[in-house]
Order: sequence, then structure tokens, then C-alpha cells
Amino acid sequence: MGNMLRKLSRLFVIKTKIEAYLIIFALAVGAMERGKGYLNEYPGTGGWLLFWACSGSVMLAGAKILDALRYEREARRHSNLPGRNGQ
Repeated sequence: MGNMLRKLSRLFVIKTKIEAYLIIFALAVGAMERGKGYLNEYPGTGGWLLFWACSGSVMLAGAKILDALRYEREARRHSNLPGRNGQ
């Protein structure tokens, strides 16, 4: 049972830049859809501010995801571990 859960949990780990870009793209699509909803709900300046806040949050999250990948890659390289968590 523990081995099965470990394998299942590995599906939710971002391992490559391509996976990161796909997740960032999905976040962006969702944020823009939410931003469109804000434009309909709050016409005018308030709606546009919320729309751009949605866009900015994806940019910040994407940068953080890519930085985390780079940090993990460097940590693995310097620790001489063969893979994630020494596996």
C-alpha cells in the first residue's frame, strides 16, 4: 500500500521544465477566464484591476515554479544524489 501511494504521489511532482510550462499555461488559462468574469461582474476600472491582478499572479507563480526547479536541480547536483530524495 505504501509503495502504491509513493508512486501515486510522484504523479503530482513537477520534474521537468516542460511539465512546469504546461502547468503555468493551465494556470494562465484559468486566471484569464477568471479575469473575464471579473470584467463582467465589475465593469470599469475595478474589473480591469482585478483582471490584471489575475494575470500578475500567474506570472509570479510561474517564476516561482521555474526557480524551484532550478534550485532542486542544483541541490541534486551538489549533493551527489542519483534522484529526488535519494531514490
